[in-house]
This record gives sequence, C-alpha cells and structure tokens, in this order.
Amino acid sequence: MTEFSSAWLRAALPLCLLGMLERGESYGYALLQELSAAGLSNAKPATLYPALTRLEEEGAVDIRWSAGEGGPGRKYYSLTEAGRTRLAVEYSAWRDFDGVVTALAEGDRASTADVADTATAETADTADTAATAEHG
Repeated sequence: MTEFSSAWLRAALPLCLLGMLERGESYGYALLQELSAAGLSNAKPATLYPALTRLEEEGAVDIRWSAGEGGPGRKYYSLTEAGRTRLAVEYSAWRDFDGVVTALAEGDRASTADVADTATAETADTADTAATAEHG
C-alpha cells in the first residue's frame, strides 16, 4: 500500500478524525489502529495527539477520562455538535478540493481519455445506426 507524505497526513488528519469520531467515541490507540487499517500506517502518536488536542481546543471534540482496567485511565474523544457541523463543511470542501486537484493533476491523461471515450461512443453510435438501417 502507498505510504502518503507526512504533509498530506497532517493536512487530512483532522478531517479523518472527525469522520472516525462521528461513528462514536474512541481513544487514541484505537484511532491509530483504525488509521493504520485504513491505509494511513504512517500516522504516529506524535501527530495524532496534537491534532486531537487542537480539535478539543477548537470545540470540535469533547474529552472524557475513564478508569483503566488494571492500568492507567484512558482519554476518550467524542464529536461535539460543532464538530459534526465542521465535518459536514470540511468534507464538502475536501470533495471540491479533490476534484480541482484531480482535474489539474490529470494533465494530458484527461484529454487522452476523453478522446478515447468519444471515439468509442462514436463507434457505438455508428454501429447502432448501421444495425437499424440494415433491419429497419
């Protein structure tokens, strides 16, 4: 699997965390495991915890401490209403941004694909017209 640049990870991590926490509260280690399972294996505690702290300071995430089972307590993170609103707004903006970047990054590949698609469609139309004329 592709390892994404640390700059991309830092930029996308808050949005990913908001989306993950929309499914329910979680704690740091479990979030790291989920990020890794999703393909962001280069996410590290030194990146995760500051992002969670910023989200909490910005009011997007609440924190709850819970006693640990035979060990130290755990800090659980959950999404606030402000976090849900932020997720909706930022996810929409991300989709728009992705579309712009994709369109720009495709370069000549996009126009080559468009030409191939047009040629295939024209060939199909010609074949349909010929078949109709032959049987009609």
